[in-house]
Amino acid sequence: MSWLMPLVLEGKLDLMKRSGALLMVDTLLQGGVDTCFTNPGTSEMHFVAALDQTPEMRSVLCLQETVATGAADGYARMADKPAGTLLHLGPGLANGLANVHNARRAKSPMVNIVGEHATYHRHLDSPLTSDIEAIAASNSAWVRTTTRLENLGRDTAEAIAFAKSPPGNISTLILPSDMAWTDQEEEAQVFAPALANEVPSDRIVAAARIAKQLGDKCLFVLSGLTLRDEGLNAISKIVKATGARFLAQGSNGRIERGAGRVFIDRVRYPIPQALEQLAGIEQVFLVNAVEPVGFFAYPGRPRRLFQDGCQIVELAAEDEDGVDSLVAVADELGGNVKAIHEPYEATELPSGPLNPDNIAQVLAALMPENAILADESITSGRGFFPYTKRTKPHTWLQGTGGAIGIGFPMATGAAMACPDRTVIAMQADGSGMYSCQALWTQARENLNVKTIVLSNRAYAILKGEMSNLGFDNPGPRARDMLTLDNPTINWPQLANSMGVEAGRAETAEELATLLIAALKHDGPFLIEALL
Repeated sequence: MSWLMPLVLEGKLDLMKRSGALLMVDTLLQGGVDTCFTNPGTSEMHFVAALDQTPEMRSVLCLQETVATGAADGYARMADKPAGTLLHLGPGLANGLANVHNARRAKSPMVNIVGEHATYHRHLDSPLTSDIEAIAASNSAWVRTTTRLENLGRDTAEAIAFAKSPPGNISTLILPSDMAWTDQEEEAQVFAPALANEVPSDRIVAAARIAKQLGDKCLFVLSGLTLRDEGLNAISKIVKATGARFLAQGSNGRIERGAGRVFIDRVRYPIPQALEQLAGIEQVFLVNAVEPVGFFAYPGRPRRLFQDGCQIVELAAEDEDGVDSLVAVADELGGNVKAIHEPYEATELPSGPLNPDNIAQVLAALMPENAILADESITSGRGFFPYTKRTKPHTWLQGTGGAIGIGFPMATGAAMACPDRTVIAMQADGSGMYSCQALWTQARENLNVKTIVLSNRAYAILKGEMSNLGFDNPGPRARDMLTLDNPTINWPQLANSMGVEAGRAETAEELATLLIAALKHDGPFLIEALL
């Protein structure tokens, strides 16, 4: 396969007799995959036994597959390396597919191990038989079913290497149970991943020249690794030298933010606001990003957000070194330009009944330094970004693919990757119900996750979408499909049932009191913020 060309053989595991499953676990460890989020079934029991024999591999049980895949996504974003998942046949992979989709959009490396019927049993078409490769192919860049014993170690090594290759990929390895239980005498190989491609110098020179010529009519759109400190410092120097503008694409896997860093805004979600934000742009340079477009099509509204005649070019494609490209453009412009970093600005605690603004103010006032914000606040959280512009330094994670249910699992995986950092999850109530089982994993692993559930007891985003499509006054049957009352969800009771301490706040003062207590609490804590 052509993608293997840049891979270099790094080393070999010791030759020994062991089950195929144990060989796979050893190969995962040698490839740097030391955490596996699991929801196994019968066909994976030999892999479970191999995990039991390998304490170096941290195995984490998740009560639904979408929690496993979402946690692997959050883990990869913070650890900068893939986690494994262990899923049960085609239906198990299908259950986890929404968050595999989100991980693909976040460019998170992931190695999915999916159990399969024994090679000689599959033709009998027993009830759990399905086309796993077809299910995986929609969101995996690398898919393979191992059907020959002598290929198992190499297939595992290839899956790891491809996942770790730029820009970060989803690998899915399908493991028939007879491949797992049969003893192997195979030399497992470990491959180095591909490196990011270098951006040609002519693109660098052209970007510097055009940015200087057009000034604020030129826009750089960033994503991926460019949203960390080195890339943000470089783009700040570029815009200071040229007057050009810069934004992050609307959805990003990870952004470094807060005092002492360069602030970057995002392309806005609502089309009218995005059109206003992007008006007058004549040249766009995409840096590890894709062209911003409308999330959906609406009758009578544009789908593309830039004016006719705007030139859109890739400064750095997703598999190219975007950070180095920005540094090179800054160097090409020359001078002693320094990046503009935001100063720290304390936020006073607000008062009164809860609303999205004072929730953001409480968060800004109390967030500890170096926190990780896992954001699936959806509608109620769109205004949080500016309030946390000058808070203490922190990392912001968000949903990337539009598939809801990422919040709780993403926070879980981030906490697994960074046990020394506080994770604050901003979770919409509707999307939280897609994967609330993650709370149980947080309790079992005693993870440092503090969750604020924004409880408006509705699918508020869908109410907005109904209006966008011209249905301003939906009838009672439509309203029933957009509200989460009758009965209401009791989040503190739900959290308590899964072993998580919890409380409810209706005012800014109550929220501040509970968040202070949560930050002192050892282990996960949930606050329902009633809006």
